Amino acid sequence: MAASVSELDRGRPGLRRDDRGATAVEYALMVSLIALVIIGAVTLFGTNVVTLYHVPASVFHP
Repeated sequence: MAASVSELDRGRPGLRRDDRGATAVEYALMVSLIALVIIGAVTLFGTNVVTLYHVPASVFHP
């Protein structure tokens, strides 16, 4: 007799209906941490990049 899909999936972790919410929360935490790292890097290095590419106005008006 062939096993049904529910019998085959019973022992596999991550395929239960109650795991979807936990996975969504984990992805949301990862995305928020990545966003914080990006914001921190832009804040930290942003002013240095602005001064690196800063060109005095006298260059454009000879």
